[in-house]
Amino acid sequence: MSRLREKYNKQIIPEMKKEFGLKNDMEVPKVVKVVLNTGIGRVAKDAALVEAIQNDMTTIAGQKATKTKAKKSIAAFKVRTGMNIGIKVTLRGNRMYDFIDRLVSLSIPRTRDFRGIDLKSIDNDGNLTVGIKEHIVFPEINQENTKGIFGFEVTVVTNKKDRKQAEKLFRLLGFPLKKESN
Repeated sequence: MSRLREKYNKQIIPEMKKEFGLKNDMEVPKVVKVVLNTGIGRVAKDAALVEAIQNDMTTIAGQKATKTKAKKSIAAFKVRTGMNIGIKVTLRGNRMYDFIDRLVSLSIPRTRDFRGIDLKSIDNDGNLTVGIKEHIVFPEINQENTKGIFGFEVTVVTNKKDRKQAEKLFRLLGFPLKKESN
């Protein structure tokens, strides 16, 4: 079992139950999945670069990244139905907890000019979306062998539709959220 999952079971569940007056462990919000997503619209015609981005996403996630295809044609963006327009990975279970642990403890602190995650990043459904500007902040990526630097989005999905409980969960998991500015 991963370090973060153990922390969730032993520390976070009792603290959340106490703070919000929850009676059952199943009422406590939990992380359901983590989705990593990047758009490749500008480099979609360069097959080698798309392959390099897919390999880097696979390395970061520890799971095979898949290409996403356009559902509709959009002439203004020169997109046709079936074109590759993005790459995504969905993590669940132990891989998800391992990724969150690496994200919080290794990658976010290595981000240049980082001042905390804004509270507006948590939506009303309790999901946190964070943009990573440079994928090279992850220690798994060798900067010398990288063909191009790309950014991607990390969405942490919870099962609770309550913003306050989700915010508390993310703080307890170690996400560096900014303090509330009142």
